[in-house]
Amino acid sequence: MPNEIPRLTLVLGGARSGKSRHAEALVEALPAPWTYIATAEAYDDEMRQRIAEHRARRPANWQTVDAPLALPEAIRSQPAGRPILVDCLTLWLTNLILAERDTAAAAEALLAACERPSGPIVLVSNEVGLGIVPDNALARRFRDEAGRLHQALAARAERVLFMVAGLPMQVK
Repeated sequence: MPNEIPRLTLVLGGARSGKSRHAEALVEALPAPWTYIATAEAYDDEMRQRIAEHRARRPANWQTVDAPLALPEAIRSQPAGRPILVDCLTLWLTNLILAERDTAAAAEALLAACERPSGPIVLVSNEVGLGIVPDNALARRFRDEAGRLHQALAARAERVLFMVAGLPMQVK
């Protein structure tokens, strides 16, 4: 049926691959209202502009919740049955690392929140494991933690999509 999506969908892809737009379309195929849980923090003008562009393209039926660190709590706080879009997990992971939070505990809390969602969830994340091995420890840690998080979520998701040049490829 066109208006049904799985309980948990993971949308992966590279930068500017069309992940967010495709994820928004998946959620918008369901009855409104929808919740957009944003993990970005606007540290500079470029990021402020990107956030403004994302917000401007979404219709008024979206409720935006900013959750740069408290993502599991934001998911659990949503009204029953409301479709949720989380954009994006790699920004959330970056925020956790920079804030020196326990990323393993945060990932476990996210997995638990996704096990019992109040409504369908679409998670967006950057696939960062397709390039060369980073030359510094922080970047390697980020890549490794993102890869582990993606694997754990993909194992639990009913659907996993990989975006390439705006085209969704169904992985699972």
